[in-house]
Amino acid sequence: MQFLSTEWFNKVSELRAAAGPLELPPQIAESVINVTLTDRDSGNMIHIAGGEFVSNHHDNAGVSLGLTSALARKLFLEMDMQAGMQAFFAGEIKVEGDVTKLMALQSYQPDAKQKALMEQIISITD
Repeated sequence: MQFLSTEWFNKVSELRAAAGPLELPPQIAESVINVTLTDRDSGNMIHIAGGEFVSNHHDNAGVSLGLTSALARKLFLEMDMQAGMQAFFAGEIKVEGDVTKLMALQSYQPDAKQKALMEQIISITD
């Protein structure tokens, strides 16, 4: 399924529900990040709240990012923080708001259950 399409959101929601409760650290559980996908004309606004992808922006996000869909996938699905840092310093990510909220996410290490869920999500994502 196309990353961040309606079908993708629906399937991810099903997978998330089937996984049951996740033990998320506070820096993930309490974070809300708005993301504007700079390479899309429609469906370009999402937010990540408590580790979940949600369509549209959130009114109370502490930080907002502007980046491409490919980079969003690398950062939020593949958890490639190195790619994120390189893109940030190359000016490929636009950040507005509290940058410290992003820095706290860098130290996040998913547990086995979270990794299994992410692998399922990656497996259904084009």
